Amino acid sequence: MTFDPDCRLRVRGRGETLHVVLVEPEIPPNTGNAARLCAATRCTLHLVHPLGFDVSEKAVRRAGLDYWHLVEVKEHQSFQAFVEHLPSQARLHLFSGKAQKSFLKAAYKAGDYLVFGKESKGLSEDILAQFSEQLVAIPTLGQVRSLNLANAVALAVYEARRQMGDLDEVELISHQLAP
Repeated sequence: MTFDPDCRLRVRGRGETLHVVLVEPEIPPNTGNAARLCAATRCTLHLVHPLGFDVSEKAVRRAGLDYWHLVEVKEHQSFQAFVEHLPSQARLHLFSGKAQKSFLKAAYKAGDYLVFGKESKGLSEDILAQFSEQLVAIPTLGQVRSLNLANAVALAVYEARRQMGDLDEVELISHQLAP
C-alpha cells in the first residue's frame, strides 16, 4: 500500500445510534471535544443541565466549533428529566471512578446510553445508588483518580463501536470527497 496524503481512513459502520450523556458538564473544551467525537462517530449527544457554559449558536460559533451542526444535540433540564424521557428498553452504562466493573467487561448494543458525570465530582451519590448495577469504570495504571472527561468519552464510544462491529469495514477515501 502506497501512502496517499489525500486519503483518510473511514469505516462504513452500520449507522446504529449510540448516545453520549454528559451530566452537568463544567468545562467547555471537554464538551466541545465530546461533540466532535459524536460527529465523527454518529452518536447523539445529550447535555444534562445545569451546564457550566453557554451552548447557544452564537457561543458555539465564537468557540470555533465548526462541526456543531453535524451533531444531534438533545438538552435535558435535569437528570430526572433525562431519565423520564428514556425509552422503556433503554440500556444505560454509567461511568464512574467508583465503579468496580471495568467498562471493557460491559456488553454494548445499538441504542445504549453512555453516561458521564461532571468533571469536578463525577455523578452524584444519588445517581450512583439508583443505577448501581449499571456502573462501569475505566481502569488506570497510575495513581490518578480518573481520566479527563473527553478522553473517557472517546474510550467508551470506540469500545462500544468496536463491540457493535462498526469498526470492521475500513476503507480509504479521498478527504476532498468526505470532509
